[in-house]
Amino acid sequence: MASVRTIQVTFDCADPERLAHFWSEVLGYEQQGSACVDPSGVGPRLYFQRVPEGKVVKNRLHVDVRVGTGLVGAERVAALEAECARLVALGAVRQRLLLADGVNESCLVMQDIEGNEFCLD
Repeated sequence: MASVRTIQVTFDCADPERLAHFWSEVLGYEQQGSACVDPSGVGPRLYFQRVPEGKVVKNRLHVDVRVGTGLVGAERVAALEAECARLVALGAVRQRLLLADGVNESCLVMQDIEGNEFCLD
């Protein structure tokens, strides 16, 4: 049996090209219509498909944008806050900062321009 080595992450949304543009800016991906593609070919392709219904409840799956990898304490929080400021300027919404608790490092919960939750990690 062959193993799958690549995936595409698909988002239901109201405005596919607008959301593709947002996520291309967030991740440094190239926008291809209603999709975002990692120019290095390493990361997954993101695809945005129009659906008639709006978002109602919390995501069961979310994206972690890894900006604090290897950092701890105040240095990690500063990196999260800096990236948060950049993404808010793109239209994201800051939800809450979750500080390190001895098990998990600090992360910052946000929403994209259509209300999908994601974390700066």
